[in-house]
Amino acid sequence: MDRQPTTTFKLLSCLLFGNQKPRFDSGPAAFSPDDNSQELLELATSHHVILRTFPALLEISATEGRFPTQWIEHSIAQERARIEVAISFLPQICHALEEIGDVLVIKSLDHWPDLGSDLDLYTNAEGNEVVAVMRDCFRARVADRSWGDRLANKWNFIIPGLPELVEVHVGRLGQTGEQVEIADSLVVRARPKQFGSRTFRVPAPEERIIISTLQRMYRHFYLRLCDIADTANLIESNIIDYVHLELSARAAGLWEGVASYLSMVSHYVQSYRGAGLTLPASILRASRVGCDDLGFRRRFLRVPLLPHAAAFYTSEWKNLLLKGEIENTLRLSLLPGLAIAAALEFKLSGNDKGIW
Repeated sequence: MDRQPTTTFKLLSCLLFGNQKPRFDSGPAAFSPDDNSQELLELATSHHVILRTFPALLEISATEGRFPTQWIEHSIAQERARIEVAISFLPQICHALEEIGDVLVIKSLDHWPDLGSDLDLYTNAEGNEVVAVMRDCFRARVADRSWGDRLANKWNFIIPGLPELVEVHVGRLGQTGEQVEIADSLVVRARPKQFGSRTFRVPAPEERIIISTLQRMYRHFYLRLCDIADTANLIESNIIDYVHLELSARAAGLWEGVASYLSMVSHYVQSYRGAGLTLPASILRASRVGCDDLGFRRRFLRVPLLPHAAAFYTSEWKNLLLKGEIENTLRLSLLPGLAIAAALEFKLSGNDKGIW
């Protein structure tokens, strides 16, 4: 690794994946509740795991007195209130968009009982119709669209009374909107699922994994603890059709990326449990990245751009070209330039939102 994960990161990982309660040994690397509480809250927030880790902290506080109970309870209550406000908007938004096409909630609800920092939807409606519905029904304002947003054919909406952005992916998936077949399969294979007292249409487990892979291995190039926890839960639930997953991923040119993503999840869980997750041999053979390849930088587990991320991109690009998907090949061809521009913009201004 470029740098070892912080003590706080290890604590959250232990709470999520460990078989035993975390130990609080003395020494310079020990976790101090007094010194690290704010860092812990910020890290749990950015990794969307507050409701999956802080209740365990309450138990530790009750038995060992390690953490301020009132602070933990307040953090949990605040997050639950945020999530309730956000999810209360979703039925109305989905119902309005269903008047013009099929609608699914993607990514955001994968973290349940936690929730992402925005609300992600997919629809096969037309973009101009989506904008009109959001403006007419919710007085929504379209957030500034980056180059990446336009290529990916997605819009972010600001709705009065809703702190989170509503991100609507229209007819395409992938960083440059290059994946159309997978987007089509979302609607065909979607299923209803209950979240609290509400039910939403969400992707099937196989499409969930492919979407996570696109986001983590082909766009952001880093993993969050929520991604590892979400995917580990899918694997342990024994609900994944691995034959369909491999066929779909191969057809999209994403198989090595999917296999590497699942393998990394298994290896990371193993580092805290002593045993990895059960995966088919075909995934282990196709994987190109292991846990040892992950670096830790700026709060996240980083996937190396060279050679791994570059190899995944090349495989996807070749697959689209060989299938004769010229428009989608050209879209994906713009990705390296966007990535360089985003890196330069981030270095100069600390923000790449105008590009990504």
